[in-house]
Amino acid sequence: MVHLTRQAVSIDVGNRLRQLREARKVSMRTLATMSGLSANALSMIERGKTSPSVSTLYRIADALTVPVTDFFGPDEARKKIDLLKADERTRLPFLRGLWEGLGGEQFTGRAMPFMLTLESGASSGPNHMLHSGHEFVYCLRGHLEYQVEGQLYNMEDGDSLLFAANLKHRWRNPGGTVTNALVIISDYSDGDQPMPHIEKNETSPAS
Repeated sequence: MVHLTRQAVSIDVGNRLRQLREARKVSMRTLATMSGLSANALSMIERGKTSPSVSTLYRIADALTVPVTDFFGPDEARKKIDLLKADERTRLPFLRGLWEGLGGEQFTGRAMPFMLTLESGASSGPNHMLHSGHEFVYCLRGHLEYQVEGQLYNMEDGDSLLFAANLKHRWRNPGGTVTNALVIISDYSDGDQPMPHIEKNETSPAS
Protein backbone atom coordinates (compact mmCIF):
# COMPACT_ATOMS: atom_id res chain seq x y z
CA MET A 1 0.00 0.00 0.00
CA VAL A 2 1.35 3.39 -0.94
CA HIS A 3 1.58 5.77 2.02
CA LEU A 4 0.61 9.29 1.01
CA THR A 5 2.21 11.98 3.14
CA ARG A 6 0.55 15.33 3.69
CA GLN A 7 2.42 18.53 2.97
CA ALA A 8 3.16 21.09 5.66
CA VAL A 9 0.06 22.99 6.63
CA SER A 10 0.05 26.57 7.85
CA ILE A 11 -2.96 27.01 10.09
CA ASP A 12 -5.34 29.91 9.54
CA VAL A 13 -5.77 30.80 13.21
CA GLY A 14 -8.80 33.01 12.64
CA ASN A 15 -10.66 30.39 10.65
CA ARG A 16 -9.77 27.71 13.17
CA LEU A 17 -11.03 29.89 16.02
CA ARG A 18 -14.33 30.37 14.18
CA GLN A 19 -14.67 26.60 13.66
CA LEU A 20 -14.03 25.85 17.34
CA ARG A 21 -16.38 28.59 18.53
CA GLU A 22 -19.24 27.70 16.19
CA ALA A 23 -18.89 23.95 16.86
CA ARG A 24 -19.58 24.72 20.52
CA LYS A 25 -22.34 27.21 19.67
CA VAL A 26 -20.58 29.99 21.57
CA SER A 27 -21.28 33.56 20.45
CA MET A 28 -18.52 36.12 20.08
CA ARG A 29 -19.93 38.08 23.00
CA THR A 30 -20.09 35.00 25.23
CA LEU A 31 -16.52 34.00 24.34
CA ALA A 32 -15.40 37.53 25.14
CA THR A 33 -16.95 37.29 28.59
CA MET A 34 -15.51 33.81 29.22
CA SER A 35 -12.00 34.64 28.00
CA GLY A 36 -11.60 38.15 29.36
CA LEU A 37 -10.82 39.41 25.85
CA SER A 38 -12.89 42.06 24.12
CA ALA A 39 -15.35 41.03 21.41
CA ASN A 40 -13.55 43.42 19.07
CA ALA A 41 -10.20 41.72 19.74
CA LEU A 42 -11.71 38.29 19.05
CA SER A 43 -13.35 39.57 15.88
CA MET A 44 -10.00 40.96 14.70
CA ILE A 45 -8.41 37.54 15.23
CA GLU A 46 -11.21 35.68 13.42
CA ARG A 47 -11.02 38.05 10.45
CA GLY A 48 -7.25 37.66 10.24
CA LYS A 49 -6.64 41.33 11.05
CA THR A 50 -4.31 40.56 13.95
CA SER A 51 -2.17 37.65 15.12
CA PRO A 52 -2.76 36.47 18.69
CA SER A 53 0.07 35.67 21.07
CA VAL A 54 0.46 32.17 22.46
CA SER A 55 -0.89 33.23 25.87
CA THR A 56 -3.97 34.67 24.13
CA LEU A 57 -4.50 31.34 22.35
CA TYR A 58 -4.23 29.61 25.72
CA ARG A 59 -6.82 32.01 27.16
CA ILE A 60 -9.24 31.32 24.29
CA ALA A 61 -8.72 27.56 24.52
CA ASP A 62 -9.36 27.70 28.25
CA ALA A 63 -12.62 29.58 27.66
CA LEU A 64 -13.73 27.03 25.05
CA THR A 65 -12.60 24.15 27.31
CA VAL A 66 -10.45 22.62 24.58
CA PRO A 67 -6.75 21.76 24.60
CA VAL A 68 -4.67 24.48 22.96
CA THR A 69 -3.48 21.84 20.46
CA ASP A 70 -6.98 21.94 18.91
CA PHE A 71 -5.79 25.06 17.11
CA PHE A 72 -3.53 22.78 15.06
CA GLY A 73 -6.57 21.23 13.42
CA PRO A 74 -9.30 18.61 13.93
CA ASP A 75 -8.46 15.47 15.90
CA GLU A 76 -7.10 12.63 13.81
CA ALA A 77 -6.68 8.96 14.64
CA ARG A 78 -3.93 8.76 17.25
CA LYS A 79 -0.98 6.39 16.82
CA LYS A 80 1.45 4.55 19.07
CA ILE A 81 4.22 5.32 16.58
CA ASP A 82 4.21 8.52 14.55
CA LEU A 83 6.90 9.36 12.01
CA LEU A 84 6.61 12.98 10.93
CA LYS A 85 8.68 14.22 8.02
CA ALA A 86 10.15 17.72 8.21
CA ASP A 87 7.85 19.02 5.46
CA GLU A 88 4.74 17.56 7.14
CA ARG A 89 4.76 19.69 10.29
CA THR A 90 1.64 21.66 11.13
CA ARG A 91 2.63 25.31 11.50
CA LEU A 92 0.73 27.73 13.70
CA PRO A 93 1.85 31.35 13.25
CA PHE A 94 1.52 33.83 16.10
CA LEU A 95 2.69 37.38 16.70
CA ARG A 96 6.34 37.50 15.49
CA GLY A 97 6.78 33.77 15.77
CA LEU A 98 5.95 30.26 14.61
CA TRP A 99 4.78 27.24 16.61
CA GLU A 100 5.28 23.88 14.88
CA GLY A 101 3.78 20.57 15.98
CA LEU A 102 6.24 17.67 15.99
CA GLY A 103 3.78 14.78 16.02
CA GLY A 104 2.27 14.94 19.49
CA GLU A 105 -1.08 15.92 18.01
CA GLN A 106 -1.45 12.37 16.61
CA PHE A 107 0.40 10.47 19.36
CA THR A 108 -1.39 8.24 21.90
CA GLY A 109 1.08 8.97 24.70
CA ARG A 110 1.29 11.97 27.01
CA ALA A 111 4.01 13.89 25.22
CA MET A 112 3.66 17.06 23.13
CA PRO A 113 6.83 18.21 21.35
CA PHE A 114 6.88 21.60 19.63
CA MET A 115 9.39 23.73 17.76
CA LEU A 116 9.37 27.44 18.54
CA THR A 117 10.79 30.03 16.15
CA LEU A 118 10.88 33.53 17.63
CA GLU A 119 11.84 36.78 15.99
CA SER A 120 13.72 39.34 18.04
CA GLY A 121 11.41 40.63 20.77
CA ALA A 122 8.79 37.91 20.25
CA SER A 123 7.11 36.59 23.39
CA SER A 124 4.34 34.32 24.60
CA GLY A 125 2.30 37.42 25.41
CA PRO A 126 1.41 39.47 28.49
CA ASN A 127 -0.18 36.66 30.50
CA HIS A 128 1.34 33.81 32.45
CA MET A 129 0.51 30.26 31.42
CA LEU A 130 0.20 27.14 33.55
CA HIS A 131 -1.03 23.64 32.86
CA SER A 132 -0.57 20.10 34.06
CA GLY A 133 2.53 18.01 33.42
CA HIS A 134 6.16 18.97 32.96
CA GLU A 135 7.78 21.31 30.44
CA PHE A 136 11.22 20.71 28.94
CA VAL A 137 12.88 23.47 26.91
CA TYR A 138 16.05 23.14 24.82
CA CYS A 139 17.45 26.29 23.22
CA LEU A 140 18.80 25.35 19.80
CA ARG A 141 20.06 28.79 18.84
CA GLY A 142 19.72 32.40 19.88
CA HIS A 143 18.61 33.71 23.25
CA LEU A 144 15.54 32.60 25.17
CA GLU A 145 14.30 34.03 28.44
CA TYR A 146 11.87 31.96 30.53
CA GLN A 147 10.13 33.43 33.54
CA VAL A 148 8.91 30.77 35.97
CA GLU A 149 7.18 31.90 39.17
CA GLY A 150 8.81 35.31 38.78
CA GLN A 151 12.35 33.90 38.43
CA LEU A 152 14.15 34.66 35.16
CA TYR A 153 16.13 31.94 33.40
CA ASN A 154 18.32 33.12 30.51
CA MET A 155 19.12 30.48 27.93
CA GLU A 156 21.56 30.34 25.02
CA ASP A 157 22.59 27.69 22.48
CA GLY A 158 22.60 24.26 24.12
CA ASP A 159 20.99 25.32 27.41
CA SER A 160 17.97 23.44 28.73
CA LEU A 161 15.27 24.02 31.32
CA LEU A 162 12.90 21.56 32.99
CA PHE A 163 10.08 22.54 35.34
CA ALA A 164 6.64 21.59 36.63
CA ALA A 165 4.22 23.19 34.18
CA ASN A 166 1.70 24.09 36.88
CA LEU A 167 4.06 26.92 37.83
CA LYS A 168 3.26 30.29 36.25
CA HIS A 169 5.49 30.77 33.24
CA ARG A 170 6.03 32.81 30.09
CA TRP A 171 8.85 33.33 27.63
CA ARG A 172 10.40 35.80 25.19
CA ASN A 173 13.32 36.30 22.85
CA PRO A 174 15.36 39.18 24.34
CA GLY A 175 18.11 38.95 21.72
CA GLY A 176 18.63 40.63 18.39
CA THR A 177 18.52 37.43 16.29
CA VAL A 178 16.03 34.65 15.63
CA THR A 179 15.65 32.03 18.36
CA ASN A 180 14.79 28.37 17.84
CA ALA A 181 13.80 26.14 20.74
CA LEU A 182 12.47 22.63 21.24
CA VAL A 183 9.67 22.42 23.82
CA ILE A 184 8.30 19.11 25.12
CA ILE A 185 5.26 18.99 27.40
CA SER A 186 4.88 15.58 29.06
CA ASP A 187 2.98 13.68 31.75
CA TYR A 188 -0.02 15.97 31.58
CA SER A 189 -3.33 14.82 33.02
CA ASP A 190 -5.53 12.44 31.05
CA GLY A 191 -7.77 14.49 28.75
CA ASP A 192 -5.68 17.62 29.24
CA GLN A 193 -3.43 17.30 26.15
CA PRO A 194 -2.43 19.77 27.74
CA MET A 195 -5.29 22.00 28.87
CA PRO A 196 -4.25 25.60 29.54
CA HIS A 197 -5.15 27.50 32.67
CA ILE A 198 -4.65 31.28 32.58
CA GLU A 199 -4.84 33.38 35.68
CA LYS A 200 -8.42 34.67 35.76
CA ASN A 201 -7.43 38.03 37.24
CA GLU A 202 -5.19 38.81 34.30
CA THR A 203 -6.59 40.72 31.36
CA SER A 204 -5.13 40.48 27.90
CA PRO A 205 -5.27 42.26 24.59
CA ALA A 206 -5.09 40.19 21.42
CA SER A 207 -1.33 40.30 21.38
